[in-house]
Amino acid sequence: MDFNVKKLASDAGVFFSRAMQFTEEKLGQAEKTELDAHFENLLARADCTKNWTEKILRQTEVLLQPNPSARVEEFLYEKLDRKVPSRVTNGELLAQYMTEAANDFGPGTPYGKTLIKVGETQRRLGAAERDFIHSASLNFLTPLRNFLEGDWRTISKERRILQNRRLDLDACKARLKKAKAAEAKAAAVPDFQETRPRNYVLSASASALWSDEVEKAEHELRLTQTEFDRQAEVTRLLLEGISSTHVNHLRCLHEFVESQTNYYAQCYQYMLELQKQLGSSKGEIFSGTFVGNAESTSPPTAATSPPAVGAATLPAVPTIPVVPTIVGVPNTVAEGVLNPNEVKPPASGTRKARVLYDYEAADSTELALLADEMITVYSLPGMDPDWLIGERGNQKGKVPVTYLELLS
Repeated sequence: MDFNVKKLASDAGVFFSRAMQFTEEKLGQAEKTELDAHFENLLARADCTKNWTEKILRQTEVLLQPNPSARVEEFLYEKLDRKVPSRVTNGELLAQYMTEAANDFGPGTPYGKTLIKVGETQRRLGAAERDFIHSASLNFLTPLRNFLEGDWRTISKERRILQNRRLDLDACKARLKKAKAAEAKAAAVPDFQETRPRNYVLSASASALWSDEVEKAEHELRLTQTEFDRQAEVTRLLLEGISSTHVNHLRCLHEFVESQTNYYAQCYQYMLELQKQLGSSKGEIFSGTFVGNAESTSPPTAATSPPAVGAATLPAVPTIPVVPTIVGVPNTVAEGVLNPNEVKPPASGTRKARVLYDYEAADSTELALLADEMITVYSLPGMDPDWLIGERGNQKGKVPVTYLELLS
């Protein structure tokens, strides 16, 4: 019990001494031991690393999980040291809804078939997103979080100890300075009535007393200086380790970029495959729709068929006849109209068009397109309103209107 009381009193005295020294430094009434420029640069670099690592970590978490409630839930599971439950991605949820809608509408209908195809692609996109989030969390977020919760906490602890050692050192310097000033004053004008303590022996001189105080202050100063130097070296080594932290974070950043590149490459490939599937089945779907309607209504003629958007002013070739579609009979005339090798462009009135996206020809009657190139387009009677005839040099073929920007 006595030991604890003495230790408590000693700690209280040290705390009071540090508080006094800190306050006097803030008020400009006490000198402060300054660290060397290299050490100050290391401290500034460490603070900068910590601040930007926190910002990058938080924003990456927002990128991977935009839902704040989900982020809070994952944080709580992590703090409770429990496994985070598997969560369905938005793409997988959309795929589920599309598949259920296709089953209700009929998987054999054109709309149902398309919903199934798009839903399968959304499922693959959701799975790719899940893999990317897992890879980014493991290879990028975890090292950043380990630095903030491990290395940085150690650095902060040692910096606080160094700050306390500095305050102790400056307090010892102040006590030594005061003791030397009092010793010099006592040696010049000895005054036994004011300078001696209560237990002062009258035969001893005041200068001898202050000499003892100076020796004691010098001894304490040597001890605190040694502790300060030792702690400064420990802190310096930790701060210099920030360079290796940067190297580690650089490697993790490369892995994050690689994961993100693979993710977007997968998404692009999945969407490209879906685009090809929808493009190849587009004519079949619309043809099946018109044939099904022909059982109850008369087939549309060239006079009543709706014109293509943006192609209403395009000239048509009047020499090619248009024959109505008959259920179960191939429309050979329409096929002849859509065969670019058997038609010639009109003498005047063709239009220029800029290609918006790359397009891969499905067969020999279509013209492959490259984004941003310019081609000449015109329409033919009886053509699907979603298609035009495109020419590029000696090449000719059908092109989808949705891939073009018609120019005046």
